[in-house]
Amino acid sequence: MNGVTGRMGYRQHLVRSILPIRDQGGVTLPDGSRVQVEPVLVGRNADKLKELAELHDVEHWTTDVDAAIAGADIVFDAAMTNLRPATLAKAMRQGKHVYTEKPTAETLTEAIELARLQAETGVTVGVVHDKLYLPGLVKLRRLVDEGFFGRILSLRGEFGYWVFEGDSQAAQRPSWNYRKEDGGGMTTDMFCHWNYVLEGILGQVKTVTAKTVTHIPTRWDESGKEYAATADDAAYGIFDITTPGGDDVVAQINSSWAVRVFRDELVEFQVDGTHGSAVAGLRECRAQHRSHTPKPVWNPDLPVTEPFRDQWLDVPANADLDNGFKLQWEEFLTDVVAGRPHRYDLLSAARGVQLAELGLQSSAEGRRLDVPEIAL
Repeated sequence: MNGVTGRMGYRQHLVRSILPIRDQGGVTLPDGSRVQVEPVLVGRNADKLKELAELHDVEHWTTDVDAAIAGADIVFDAAMTNLRPATLAKAMRQGKHVYTEKPTAETLTEAIELARLQAETGVTVGVVHDKLYLPGLVKLRRLVDEGFFGRILSLRGEFGYWVFEGDSQAAQRPSWNYRKEDGGGMTTDMFCHWNYVLEGILGQVKTVTAKTVTHIPTRWDESGKEYAATADDAAYGIFDITTPGGDDVVAQINSSWAVRVFRDELVEFQVDGTHGSAVAGLRECRAQHRSHTPKPVWNPDLPVTEPFRDQWLDVPANADLDNGFKLQWEEFLTDVVAGRPHRYDLLSAARGVQLAELGLQSSAEGRRLDVPEIAL
């Protein structure tokens, strides 16, 4: 597990996924047998690795990435994006199965090369698509599958929160996130997520129009040193989507590390259709059918008295929906044992890198760009 000293690698993948899988006795396979996991913690800071290993009763840790790859069955990577292609390529060439955070590369060319290498080596590769496993989006996808929306018209997404600059209060995110030269940037970070969310909920992304901004030009790093924020900290995107049935949908997603939260969850998506609408976050989903839709009449001279939020109904889970990161880990491990492809692989990841690259280009050129299909 390379990069477990970082926020995502530690919190979401080690603490909330692999350790619970280990402690529950492994993953139960379709035939009733079980496969257990034995994590090896990998990173650059030996003291921190040792501390984490002792804290969580993990026997093995190392700062030697090459040795860890050589001795592993599965290589997981959550380190810095600019280091990821070399790690993944080395693992696949040695016949190791790979599970990785995204983006998988800084450029589309690198991402496609990795997808080709996956096809050549035949190893099982999974790319984290965690949001599609979260309860809110599972419920939203169920509404789509059941035809609740009728003809889908649009999607609106709001994501982000205020990340402190680091001077008077410490920043909640690492400083490299705000340096373009280190692989940082909101568009690079989040458009790969939005691509798989849009694909998984609605359909194929056909065009992108984006505006990227660096709202906060100066920040302070982990040592309190001032630095110039060279990467975008906000991205405003419009996407043309085509559903599997051929309908056109307009999606709009605002992503910002310079926004204060006035919503129920970290990210929310509203889908509107001819027969109904729904708003989904990471956990909750609320819906309003056409038959329950009120007919608002606005009078600017009078206060609003209609309780609009109360007119939406909760969508039940109707199942025990575990942590999304852990659920995808379990699915990936099952695929590895079965020797079959994972449904979210390096080609899916390459489409995410492509959307980010086109988003940056769209902003720089001030125009809408087509999203061509990727052929390996």
